[in-house]
Amino acid sequence: MTKTLFAAAAASLLLAGAASAQTAPAPAPTRAPAAAPDHAHHDARPTIDSTIEALVADPATKAVLDKHLPGLDRHPAYAQFKGMTLRQVAPFSQGHITDAKIAAIDTDLKAIPAA
Repeated sequence: MTKTLFAAAAASLLLAGAASAQTAPAPAPTRAPAAAPDHAHHDARPTIDSTIEALVADPATKAVLDKHLPGLDRHPAYAQFKGMTLRQVAPFSQGHITDAKIAAIDTDLKAIPAA
C-alpha cells in the first residue's frame, strides 16, 4: 500500500511539474544568435577550423594537408570523417593527428596567399 501511495504521489508531482512547465513562459536565450555568414569573402580559403572536405576541395589547402597528412583524402574511412575538422578527428586518429601537427598545418594554411 505504501508503494502505491508513493507512486501516486510521484506521478502527481510529475504531472504538476509538466503542467506548470507548459504554462511557464519560454526562457530568454542565453546567447546572441550567430551572425549570418559574410558572403563578401566567398573566395576566402578554408582554415584549420574548416571541414576536411573543404580543405581537400581547395588545391592550395589540399597541398598543405598532403604535406602533413599524405593520403588523408584516400583513407578508407574518408567518407565518414570528411565533414569533420582535424581537431574533431584527432582523438580517433590513433595519434596520427596531434596538436603539434594541427598547429603546423594551421601555420602553413595561414601562409597561403589570399586568392
